[in-house]
Amino acid sequence: MSMVSVGESCPKCAAATISKRSAEPWCPACEWNLDRFEADRAPEIGWRWVDRRLFGTAYWLTERQFAELKGAPLAGRRASAARIATIVLSVVLLAAVGALLVTGVWLLTYDFFTPVNLIGLVLVLIAVVLRPRLGRLSRLAAGAQQLDRATAPALFDVIERVAGAIGAPIPDVVLLSADRNAFTATIGVRRQRVLCLGAPLWAVLDPQERVALLGHELGHFVNGDVRRGVVTQAAVTTLGQVAYLLAPRGRRSGFVEMVVDFLARTAARFFLSVHLVLVWISMRDSQRAEYLADEMAARAAGSEAAIRLCDQFLFDEAIDTVVRREARAGNGAAAWRTAAGQARTGLSADVPAYRQLSRRTEASLFASHPPFGLRAGLIAGREAQPAAVVLTEAERARMDDELAAHYERVRRELVAANW
Repeated sequence: MSMVSVGESCPKCAAATISKRSAEPWCPACEWNLDRFEADRAPEIGWRWVDRRLFGTAYWLTERQFAELKGAPLAGRRASAARIATIVLSVVLLAAVGALLVTGVWLLTYDFFTPVNLIGLVLVLIAVVLRPRLGRLSRLAAGAQQLDRATAPALFDVIERVAGAIGAPIPDVVLLSADRNAFTATIGVRRQRVLCLGAPLWAVLDPQERVALLGHELGHFVNGDVRRGVVTQAAVTTLGQVAYLLAPRGRRSGFVEMVVDFLARTAARFFLSVHLVLVWISMRDSQRAEYLADEMAARAAGSEAAIRLCDQFLFDEAIDTVVRREARAGNGAAAWRTAAGQARTGLSADVPAYRQLSRRTEASLFASHPPFGLRAGLIAGREAQPAAVVLTEAERARMDDELAAHYERVRRELVAANW
């Protein structure tokens, strides 16, 4: 059943405008009003006039990046301005933390039992708080189940085939979670590679869409995403930690305390602003890396499957609703897949409209991913690629049999989350 309504004529080209639910209408032909700032859009900074301008900037940057990539080959570690700026800022930040630690140790040992030692101790403690965080498996694995080859050989076989097809390393850890999502991460000093598959997502995909999902996620290990580097990954959160430490807690009544609070609040806002700039810059390169991961998904599963994978996220809310409905009814993964397929079929006629609308709703300076509509459009605009890895229905069934117990655990979690 279509959820897109037809409105009045476009004032620019006279074609009929369309809308989805409460969205501001736009023209599907000339895209008039597609860049409209929605009144009910979730705040990002909190001031509407600032959010409106940030949205306009994000929309323009997102569209410009798509136009640049559409006619050019995708390079993994291209020295873009965003990449260079992110790396330079990250190096400066980590160097500052290192200098803080060295200075603190020097003052701590300069002359014992003097006030200078106290200053040195404070500097060391600050450096420890601001130390690089490279991630821990325990945080990623919270609420997820770790899989192994002994209990899921078919799944691990497909992972290895996809990794080989795109030239990516095999993950060290594979997790299955209850989220309708999937991600990869590189954590720790040893740079341990982690792949996490969300059961509500994995279970409803057809065989080639599963290959595309693996191709995309494993592609993050080799697509040159600047935020995943050792230096940049640690630095991205450092300024935010500084701002948090400096932000005053509560209200002070004394004059001196009020002055100190004012200075601390000003410094906190300064560091928070620089942190936001670093995040915004790094997100530009991160979105380029997402496009490259999509290219690897197309290489592994074929262009058509990669496009279908992007399109099913356009209906994320509808699919999540029917999966949870089936879970509450006591039905397992097979019923999830059937219900999701029916939802996608019913909304298939609206795919072009949903692709366009995603460019409005998903445009943000804080977004690490480009809009799904543009991601599907970039794959469709390139030469079609055949599948390097073909997954049969029998292989899909074997994987689901291996994960049956995990699916049941996830079903119970989905039911519990609704109470």
